[in-house]
Amino acid sequence: MAVADAHDPLLGETTCGSLLQKLQEIWDEVGESDEERDKMLLQIEQECLDVYKRKVEQAAKSRAQLLQSLSDAKLELSTLVSALGDLSFVGIPEKTSGTIKEQLAAIAPVLEQLLKQKEERVKEFSDVQSQIQKICEEITGTLSDQAGAPAVDESDLSLKKLDQYQAKFQELKKEKSDRLHKVLEFVSTVHDLCAVLGMDFLSTITEVHPSLNDSTGVRSKSISNDTLSRLAKTVLALKEDKKQRLHKLQELATQLIDLWNLMDTPEEERRLFDHVTCNMSASVDEVTVRGALALDLIEQAEVEVDRLDQLKSSRMKEIAFKKQAELEEIFSCAHIEIDSEAAREKIMTQIDAGNIEPAELLADMDCQIAKAKEEGLSRKEILDRVEKWMSACEEESWLEDYNRDENRYNASRGAHLNLKRAEKARILVNKIPAMVDTLVSKTRAWEEDRGIPFTYDGVPLLAMLDEYAMLRQEREEEKRRLRDQKKFHEQQNTEQESVFGPRPSPARPASSTKKVVGPRANGGANGAPNRRLSLNAHQNGSRSTTKEGKRDSIGARPAAPVNYVAMSKEDAASHVSGTDPVLASP
Repeated sequence: MAVADAHDPLLGETTCGSLLQKLQEIWDEVGESDEERDKMLLQIEQECLDVYKRKVEQAAKSRAQLLQSLSDAKLELSTLVSALGDLSFVGIPEKTSGTIKEQLAAIAPVLEQLLKQKEERVKEFSDVQSQIQKICEEITGTLSDQAGAPAVDESDLSLKKLDQYQAKFQELKKEKSDRLHKVLEFVSTVHDLCAVLGMDFLSTITEVHPSLNDSTGVRSKSISNDTLSRLAKTVLALKEDKKQRLHKLQELATQLIDLWNLMDTPEEERRLFDHVTCNMSASVDEVTVRGALALDLIEQAEVEVDRLDQLKSSRMKEIAFKKQAELEEIFSCAHIEIDSEAAREKIMTQIDAGNIEPAELLADMDCQIAKAKEEGLSRKEILDRVEKWMSACEEESWLEDYNRDENRYNASRGAHLNLKRAEKARILVNKIPAMVDTLVSKTRAWEEDRGIPFTYDGVPLLAMLDEYAMLRQEREEEKRRLRDQKKFHEQQNTEQESVFGPRPSPARPASSTKKVVGPRANGGANGAPNRRLSLNAHQNGSRSTTKEGKRDSIGARPAAPVNYVAMSKEDAASHVSGTDPVLASP
């Protein structure tokens, strides 16, 4: 080995050659042998070789690490590109030549940018997945015990995958909105139903889920399947309850109206329950007034129905007797005779025994009243003619009394009025035969149509008319007899005057002309509003009512005239039975 200078002035530092030179000088001074010197130099050379070898190994190892780093960087770059999708805009290096460090230097910034983008993309995925998970938990109603965001699959962080998550999130978000809207609709329906039913809305809705309370925010309300299901069941239960309560209330309203109508309840008392009867014909959906179907309102109606039921029996007697009085008044106006006492006793017995429903009893009485009115209407024409006939008979009776009055022409007060009445009475009396004929014809037609006799206050009208016709005929014959008797006496007086001279006229005897035994009103000629007829030809039964029933002695004084109206119907009936008049067939 060449020995270099111990000190190289150009280098200005210690070198291997200067050291070997120094070592040679030391050996020279020591007197080291060449063999030792060669051995020492060989040893130094070996040590230098070992050092170089170690350096080479270290360099090779460093190169391998750099190559691995480059490979890892390329693999990571490839993975990131694959995970993030199309990222050509990032600027992936196309240079694949040059030293290892140059290649690493070219990949490092791209890799750093991709890692940053990956971190941002993972955050985006995590956010959207967290929102999806939250909505799913709200829908299912199961809260997750795991804290933090859900794990993100970093193998696929592409925008396409992110869009899929975003689309799913929007779909779930819409479903959440729809569910929330449905929940709010259910809550509103429950609120309205509770208001109508008079129930506590807060306790009802919190039994379904505490978050449905009005004090909580809209976004905090539960939208889970279980909540929706329970809300739907609650609404159905409330609607069914509303339907049943309305049905019950309508039944009570019907009972109230029936009882009111049954007992003629005043309108003021009925108005107290307008809130009950106003929904009598309403449908379930039409009842929306707050508290309209509350339990206390239904209980109030039930109490009123029970109260009216208890009053019904005593009140029914009063109403039934009122209707019976109306029925009797109709029969009285129509001159139809009924047994009032028996009818009232029957009503009392039926109500006390409870054998008939009050409504049926009143309906039956209303039916009787309607039939009585119809019967009265069918009798009206004949009754009107009977009234005219009776009035004419009264005028006839008055006229006979007037004709028997010897002072009727005196200039007394009111004489001219009586004279005018007498003129009118004569005209009316001349119409009586035609009245009777028409009345008989109408009565017979009525009886033929109905198959029953026409009675006037219990007495057959045709018998009355036949009796009147026979008595009128007797009256006319009596008048003719008296006229003939008067002519005979006048003729005898004339003959005596011609022989013995005129003699004073005897006082004029009271007229014994027989009155027409027609109907008269109680109280004389003026009449009375409630006239009753009798068939009795005379009070003492001294005359027969047949056509042959005349007096045996023509000269005998006729019986006193009979007032048909004043006589009771019992006397008239006994007279008809005793005289046995011949009735015309209907």
